[in-house]
Amino acid sequence: MEFYLQLIISGLVLGSIYALVALGFAIIFKSTSVVNFAQGELMMFGAYFCYSMVVQYKVPWFWAFLMTLVFSVILALIVERLILRPMIGEPVISIIMVTIGLSSVLRSIVTALWGTQIQVYDPPLFPPTDVNIMGLPTSQVYLWSFGLSAVLLALFALFFKYSKAGVAMRATAFSNQVALSMGIPVKNIFALAWCIASVVSAIGGILIGSINGINVQLGHFGLKVFPAVILGGLDSIPGAALGGLIVGVLENLSDGVLKSVFGLQGIKEVAPFVFLVIILMIKPYGLFGKKEIERV
Repeated sequence: MEFYLQLIISGLVLGSIYALVALGFAIIFKSTSVVNFAQGELMMFGAYFCYSMVVQYKVPWFWAFLMTLVFSVILALIVERLILRPMIGEPVISIIMVTIGLSSVLRSIVTALWGTQIQVYDPPLFPPTDVNIMGLPTSQVYLWSFGLSAVLLALFALFFKYSKAGVAMRATAFSNQVALSMGIPVKNIFALAWCIASVVSAIGGILIGSINGINVQLGHFGLKVFPAVILGGLDSIPGAALGGLIVGVLENLSDGVLKSVFGLQGIKEVAPFVFLVIILMIKPYGLFGKKEIERV
């Protein structure tokens, strides 16, 4: 029983980080109708930038974290302004291919600058000691990661519901033409969406890096988040949060159960995509996705 409880706890932690990165997917899709396949690379780039500040330049964690957020915003603005804004009005598939190309470019830059070896944050962001949760020793990095992800998800939910910029983003997501007619600067909203997505991805990268270390494979984390986005609904921000938690727990449970019962290895890497296929068969639009009906 303790074994399964540990799997659920670690799954919730992993799922909360999935939810944070999935939020970036959902924000960009709602605002621009683009699926950003470079989300994992934005996450990786932020994690490596923070690593450089903390380990190589000995910047205190607080300032390194803030500098990483600023860097993520600048990176997002450069990408949106120079690469994606000229693509406005082009076929969606063309823009998607641009994000795939962007992911390869970012991965190549990271490999050239930092190499491919696993790097560890030193000093660590969170205390390395364990605490007892229901009699189980649990690493503090798990608790802090889950708590920080939950707080950030709550803050972004409040931002989208009550802030002027959040309301403008929701209006833009509903209809670009309606938003323009109301005087909303749609291009600025697109840029804001990319900035938020880059920031939450960088934070997710730092949290994952604090747990497992970082290397270029961190870029694939964005693809593992995709099933969580589909489960919640590609255009649903609350769905992205819930989908991340569900996929994180299911992934950990399937890996632990199949490994302990059948001795199967590597299930954790493919489990999210198995869930993705099942989800698409049962709920093509996800739990909270908006079903589109075209009348001809």
